[in-house]
Amino acid sequence: MSRQGADSRDRYRYFAAIQTRWMDNDVYRHVNNVVYYSYFDTVVNGYLLSRGVLDIEKSPVIGLVVEAQCRYFSPIAFPDLVQAGLRVAKLGTSSVRYEIGIFRNDDGLASAQGYFVHVYVDRAVGRPTALPANLRAALEPLLVVPP
Repeated sequence: MSRQGADSRDRYRYFAAIQTRWMDNDVYRHVNNVVYYSYFDTVVNGYLLSRGVLDIEKSPVIGLVVEAQCRYFSPIAFPDLVQAGLRVAKLGTSSVRYEIGIFRNDDGLASAQGYFVHVYVDRAVGRPTALPANLRAALEPLLVVPP
């Protein structure tokens, strides 16, 4: 099985800056692997909040993570600034595959990249539901076609 290389910044449609914290470093002096998943959540939910399509307390439709993966290429450590790139690889009826690239400072290639899949559910009953039109409209500009 061959391993795909790191993506470049131009493969992503939206970026958010995330400051690393002292506590993100582990005993090996780099950001611990589990912290990358928090970066994923931060860029996706930050994007949704900034577009007005997520109200943490009241949205009738919420996204639940059902699958996630991260691949690591090079270390990041405090006090680096993370640039989290975001794109949408699949926009389904009730699910979205978000892909994220984690870039160290101004590096051109991702230090890590991965994805997670949100299945959108009705908050009241917890069952999958169609993506609301405003959410779909907010995500369409992030949609990319695989190379």
